Amino acid sequence: MLKIAPSILSCDFANLEAEVSAMQRAGADMIHVDVMDGHFVPNLSLGLPVVASLRRKTDAFLDVHLMISSPLSYAEKFVEAGADLVTFHVESESDIQQTIDAIRQTGKRCGLSVKPDTPAEVVFPYLEQIDLVLVMTVEPGFGGQKFRPELCPKIRAIRQEIDRRGLSVDLEVDGGIDNQTISQAAQAGANVFVAGSALFSQPDYREAVEKLRTHAQGSSYIG
Repeated sequence: MLKIAPSILSCDFANLEAEVSAMQRAGADMIHVDVMDGHFVPNLSLGLPVVASLRRKTDAFLDVHLMISSPLSYAEKFVEAGADLVTFHVESESDIQQTIDAIRQTGKRCGLSVKPDTPAEVVFPYLEQIDLVLVMTVEPGFGGQKFRPELCPKIRAIRQEIDRRGLSVDLEVDGGIDNQTISQAAQAGANVFVAGSALFSQPDYREAVEKLRTHAQGSSYIG
């Protein structure tokens, strides 16, 4: 199933509740929340209080992406705050299996993310245990970077392995997604698309979401 996930990193934070509600009304499938600790990536962003505040104000599916050094220490706390899906990086300092187990024990969904230079095969041993793989198509840490098309073979390799095993794991891409690049990502096999400025910079959110969805649907993956 194709899903559009607006990244609130690009929204108007002075009107966060209204921005999220507007994206929901526009047809967004989930809300992407980027958490950065200033250590794993060279930037600081949203934390537990923001997720908790959002949960009190919305029933949107919260797709929380932990770009932090120690996800094992915080994963359960983000679930308690209101995350529906917690995705963490294989490159973090935490033990991958222990972190997956910790998230799984909460009953919420679990995702694994890989940076651009990390091989696709790193996530293969865990595919049966997770709900989503997030491929970063830019270096994590800052919005507004350009999509890197040379990463499409990695997306395709993960999709092929998911399909080979007959799994229903979502394949998400994050970084430089717009009306042009979403087609490349969809053709490579992605089905969940994180978009920031391509959505929040537009005057009509519904039209922006529908355009992204249409471009993705018109470029479906063929294995």
